[in-house]
Amino acid sequence: MKISDIVALGLWPESKKTTSKKGITELEGLGYNLFYIGKNADLYTCPGEDAKVLLVRSDRCSVFDIPLNLEIDGKGVSQTAISNNGAQFAKESGIKTAILSEKIDQSLSVAPRCQLMELCKPLEAEIDGDVVQFEFIFRNYLTGSLFDACQNGNDPYGLELSSDLKQWHKFETPLFTPTTKGIKDEPLNSALVREKFPEIISSMEKLFKDFTAFAEENGIVVVDTKFEIFIDANGQWVLGDEVLTPESSRFISLEDFNNANYISMDKQILRDFGKANNWKEKSKELKAGEKLEVDVPDSIKNTILNGYTTILNSLSK
Repeated sequence: MKISDIVALGLWPESKKTTSKKGITELEGLGYNLFYIGKNADLYTCPGEDAKVLLVRSDRCSVFDIPLNLEIDGKGVSQTAISNNGAQFAKESGIKTAILSEKIDQSLSVAPRCQLMELCKPLEAEIDGDVVQFEFIFRNYLTGSLFDACQNGNDPYGLELSSDLKQWHKFETPLFTPTTKGIKDEPLNSALVREKFPEIISSMEKLFKDFTAFAEENGIVVVDTKFEIFIDANGQWVLGDEVLTPESSRFISLEDFNNANYISMDKQILRDFGKANNWKEKSKELKAGEKLEVDVPDSIKNTILNGYTTILNSLSK
């Protein structure tokens, strides 16, 4: 299937720029053709007529939607394995993901970075007169941007939280804090979105609760996670490719958490480093297609990679 066929099916937004660059030689030689270069992964069309694409994760890194010149050797392989585990966990909970059980030839050197994906389009709906796409975020603890909002008396999700709540307060039931998906993620009223997608939200909430319990039994605290929902060619909703991974969730080892040592085992480490080094401000000078040149110590890279490895080893079923 060609990219033109994918666009014709309404499964690829024309606004997303495709590339004419050649991809990995061993894939191109088998009829997989690179058509999109993302911040952290690339997409290839597949030989044959089936509506699917090949996702190939790189070792590239990004934070705050800023493309970086940074790569961490081995991150792409670990992330793919964690994503496959997350998809399997969702499947056992009765939730379909866009990740296909079919695999490419496992003898290929690039195989550990690859996932065959069903072609889908993002879930969209009208909210306050605008058609938006969504990120469905669930939180077990009060921290990050939501804690800051509470401290400042803001209520971006209509949750009516008390300003007296302390950081790292644990919620009896996970909070649902949806946002739009776009250049800037805007908070949405939690109850309003829940009313629009009651089945999806209740399914995601249960998945998050079950995964939280499973992770804690295996020594990891799940702080929060983000789910992205897509619509397949049959009009059914499915989960995206980042299912309960360090790219979509925040994980802390149970031992560290119990000692009030809130060190993340995910890309939050890189976010914190980037925040300390003013990457957001520096990125404003980037031109289209440029990456921010950053100097990240090996200690930071190793901490991130070790965190991914620990998550993979602890949460593999």
